[in-house]
Amino acid sequence: MNILITSAGRRVSLIRSFQKELKKADFKSKVFASDSNPILSAACHIADGFFKVPQLDDPDYIETLITLCKTHSICLIIPTIDTELLDLANNKERFRDQGITVIISSVDFVFKCRDKRLTHEFFEEQNINIAKEYTKDNYRMPLFIKPVDGSRSVDNYIVKSEDQLTEYHFNNEKLMFLEYLDHNHYNEFTCDLYFGKDHKLKCAVPRKRIEVRDGEVYKAMTIRNHLVSNIKENLSYINGAVGCLTAQFFVHKDDDTKIYGIEINPRFGGGYPLTYLSGANFSQWIIEEYLMGKTIADQFDVWEKDLLMIRYDDEILVHGYTG
Repeated sequence: MNILITSAGRRVSLIRSFQKELKKADFKSKVFASDSNPILSAACHIADGFFKVPQLDDPDYIETLITLCKTHSICLIIPTIDTELLDLANNKERFRDQGITVIISSVDFVFKCRDKRLTHEFFEEQNINIAKEYTKDNYRMPLFIKPVDGSRSVDNYIVKSEDQLTEYHFNNEKLMFLEYLDHNHYNEFTCDLYFGKDHKLKCAVPRKRIEVRDGEVYKAMTIRNHLVSNIKENLSYINGAVGCLTAQFFVHKDDDTKIYGIEINPRFGGGYPLTYLSGANFSQWIIEEYLMGKTIADQFDVWEKDLLMIRYDDEILVHGYTG
């Protein structure tokens, strides 16, 4: 009953969390990793074994994963990157027919999460405020511009004056012109949410983003504020949602009941190590639900508040590398 972390990249802490929890549960299972360039992936070298797979847009990607899982007795797949989510969700039944479970939400919900406009509609349906979207011929400064299907902060812009706008901003149909929520007035939070097989919310951990590099948090702190009760009230059940979701919110500094939903990524996020180390053990709950057949009870009070995480770069040496 082995586990595969796909598109592993730098997810060293995620790999280690599953290795640790499998050992605690007295499983002899292994944690494998896959990547299109595994030799240059730190997480692949930490895993119990790794595989080279095609690029995500390769038509053989899914079939390659299935073959590798069957060959290496892998029964659980944990995805980690936005661009593979919809493909994995669409092929969930193909994997299941081979005795392999992909911890991925339904196609419908993943599709909503991959389209920022549909995500905004979802938040509004759940009574969560959103930033106003402007048309490109009727907007107010300052603006926040981002792609409708983006990730990792690519093509994100803060525009404070007309002279900063270019033809690219106007002509790129994927770019959304949005109301700017000023960081002088709002704190940015990423919340790790755990949904059981019953699609019910079991835990919510808000992480205040202090420093971000390349779209991934490097300094963050767990905070127990009104965001938790707001999420419990409005996102207690999401049809099709399972496993770890990362949801981004802006919370007003002077009134933490003033909350804006920004986006949802139905996967483990780069800041999950803080949630895990605070006591919200999503890795253990996945093992219990999907390998042991247990039902996960509500876990809203298990994590430590005001826990600061400061990440740093480390080294992994690969001897004999020839390029």
